[in-house]
Amino acid sequence: MRILLLSQFYPPVVGGIEAHVRGLAHGMAERGHAVAVATQSVPGLPPFESVDGVEIHRLSGALQRIGPLFADERRHAAPVPDPEMSWRLRGLAASFRPDIVHAHNWLGRSFLPLKRRSGARYVVTLHDCSRLCAQGRLIYRGESLCTLAYPARCLSCCSRQYGPLKGALTLAGNAAMRGPEASAVDLYIAVSKAVAEANGLEGAGVPYAIVPNFASGSSGEEQPPANAGELPREPFILQVGDVVHDKGVGVLLQAYAALTQPPPLVLVGRIGPAAPDPVPPGVSILGPRSPGFVREAWRRCLFGTIPSLCLDASPTVTLEAMSAGRAVVASERGGLIDQVGDGVTGILVPPGDAGRLAQAMAKLLADPVLRVKMGNAARARFEDRFASDVVLARIEALYLSLLSPGGLGDEAGLPSSATRAC
Repeated sequence: MRILLLSQFYPPVVGGIEAHVRGLAHGMAERGHAVAVATQSVPGLPPFESVDGVEIHRLSGALQRIGPLFADERRHAAPVPDPEMSWRLRGLAASFRPDIVHAHNWLGRSFLPLKRRSGARYVVTLHDCSRLCAQGRLIYRGESLCTLAYPARCLSCCSRQYGPLKGALTLAGNAAMRGPEASAVDLYIAVSKAVAEANGLEGAGVPYAIVPNFASGSSGEEQPPANAGELPREPFILQVGDVVHDKGVGVLLQAYAALTQPPPLVLVGRIGPAAPDPVPPGVSILGPRSPGFVREAWRRCLFGTIPSLCLDASPTVTLEAMSAGRAVVASERGGLIDQVGDGVTGILVPPGDAGRLAQAMAKLLADPVLRVKMGNAARARFEDRFASDVVLARIEALYLSLLSPGGLGDEAGLPSSATRAC
């Protein structure tokens, strides 16, 4: 097969979706397929390079040049086709001739005008709630999950996140493109049951499958990175992810303060504008670090925490913890429910409940035997459900089913409610 992946960002840009797309690209290349990635241009990076058999095309778009539309250097793709990006994708599709085009965010909207002429099958992975929710997180005012029952809230919410002008344009653009995308897509992939439900795939008349994110297994032979000395010498608790309110950082710090003589707490990830300052004693916020550093942190920690307030779709950090044989204390919300076996591989707690979070952390701190037991179970669950070979085989089967004369069939693992093309 010839597979073209579309992602607005791609490594060395850091992020969970970026890591997923890179893993998918290299995994499919290792399976003998021709793979190209189209992503947005990034200052300082070449427009084209080939890495381990994967072509990387960094393409410029017209909307990314409009500086006032963006608040930081991460210039996200728009929910509508970018004329210049569509033109550049047209040239790439003509030269690469993909059988499968697989989009992972709104960059795929720029391919929609080309879909019919390309002849390729079009797949969209939903890593968040952006099919129905223009800010992607399905959380209202950063506090409670939104039911989308009050459309008037959407403009207020988008304006709060993007600014008044960009918020209104993003909301309108996403609503306008929902129908055209659904008409063009051959298969939606939701990374968790919660994401499928939040995006309204059930009963929407579109084909979809639920396939989780994946990660490579942790290697005990990997050498620690040079900056591993930033980690505490003594045992510590670890949280990896953006240091923002949605990820439950405030709740975590409240819970940590309630513990009696706890070990250090280390937070690794991009630091948001509302990050706590100063931090409580015993807490270190290191900022973003390399994947090798994160793997070393998971190997050395006691357990992890993922107390998200938002609907975390299928967090890669959970898989990293499981791969390293570490239990996690996580919110009973979103894709975390699919990943964590409550009482088996970790402990699920109500989101936003600092008291219950503190109790769960204290339980693991007081019982090293339980930590080891849960960690071993987490590693086994990872190998069975979330290891790269397992998930890549499922995605490859979906690709092949799309290209077969009969189209998608039962062997693709689609739910019975996926009505079109099944």
